[in-house]
Amino acid sequence: MATPVIVVGHKHPDNDSIAAAVGYAYLKNQLMKRTLKTNPEAKEYTYIPARLGPLPEESESILSQYEIEPPEAIAHVHVRVQDIMSKNPVSISENASLIDAGRLLRKHNIRALVVNDEEGKYRGLITTRMIAERYISAMDTDSESTIDTLAVANDLINSLAQVVSSLTETDVLVLSPDGLLKDAIADLMGSELREAVVLDTEGYCIGIVTRSDVARQTRRRVILVDHNERSQAVNGIDEAEVMEIIDHHRIGDISTANPIRFLNYPLGSSATIVTMQFREYGVTIPEGIAAVLLSAIMTDTVILKSPTTTDVDRIQADYLADIIGEDATEFGLKVFQCRGADAELPVETLVSSDSKEFQVGDDTILIAQHETVTLQAVLNREAEIREYMSDIRERHNYDFVLLLVTDIFAEGSQFIVEGDHHKVDRIFGIDSSKSVWMPGILSRKKQVAARLLGA
Repeated sequence: MATPVIVVGHKHPDNDSIAAAVGYAYLKNQLMKRTLKTNPEAKEYTYIPARLGPLPEESESILSQYEIEPPEAIAHVHVRVQDIMSKNPVSISENASLIDAGRLLRKHNIRALVVNDEEGKYRGLITTRMIAERYISAMDTDSESTIDTLAVANDLINSLAQVVSSLTETDVLVLSPDGLLKDAIADLMGSELREAVVLDTEGYCIGIVTRSDVARQTRRRVILVDHNERSQAVNGIDEAEVMEIIDHHRIGDISTANPIRFLNYPLGSSATIVTMQFREYGVTIPEGIAAVLLSAIMTDTVILKSPTTTDVDRIQADYLADIIGEDATEFGLKVFQCRGADAELPVETLVSSDSKEFQVGDDTILIAQHETVTLQAVLNREAEIREYMSDIRERHNYDFVLLLVTDIFAEGSQFIVEGDHHKVDRIFGIDSSKSVWMPGILSRKKQVAARLLGA
């Protein structure tokens, strides 16, 4: 069975985070097929794109248009019960005989059988220990006479001919497949039985967990895209095995137990790096994947206008545009138009959908960005926006929250700051007690975060 590997971007995912996960998971699965074709004995992995929040509107639109399955929404990568359970456990009908149960246990060299009713739903467990105790009980005599020996044999035959339901243990620990392993360990260790059962929502047994299972050092495997800082990573990342990182941001504080493949380039988009990997390995990019990757390059580089944009980004954008048969810039404009009307967007979406935490000394700050073609519609809501920013600053104890409202046509950003704005004022030479227009500011990473973090 293939081992799952989660390919996931950062919290509050933007389009680049979504696209990089979708594109890189597709590439890795194609490379896995290539590996298995030449080496059928190779360890098999299946790569699953995931996300840590709602889909941005442009991501949802492009994925839907090209009929690509959205990344799975996940909350954490802590080890779950389903990650360590033995799947498809051997079962027996409650109406079968104990001797049939014994034969199954011996045939499969296991200690417990799942007992099901006539509809196949879980009823309980029967173990080798239970059958052995019944066997010993039937042989319990001190007499050595022929008559008594025959009586014991008859009792033994009658005992093992009884139906399984007569010996089924129903007081068994029941676990949910999505439950955290660390929460289940104490219950299992305190149980009289060595086994727990895992049931689905309809009452069918889908797995068994033993004490030996929980003793194994199991970690979920992940590939991080578009980030490499713990504050932006999926919950439980310290318990997971990070296999690769694909990113275009500064190197953060993610640490690994072993050397890994870490691709970190000073480019405008993680989707650019993913595109380069397709070309390096000679894997054909389907039209839908090309559209997803191109949309991310366009949004992350603000249609190739951001100062983070490089010639490499432009080359890869043109390559993808040729695949989908559209002009890159015109496609980028259509992607931005997928976003909802700024006057109607929920304020939490406007502020938080593309936001990142940063550590500045002992302080934590939040820098959010909202790209728009209707700047005034956003500014008309400034009081509402400030109220929401003030609320999240207090809830998360941020030193300040900075929102960049970036006008992609005017090529600049309106700064809105809530909290201790003096550091922003000093570094940028402004008075941000009120919102300020900053011409030429398009990149949060290169023009804003880098200056604040380097001060």
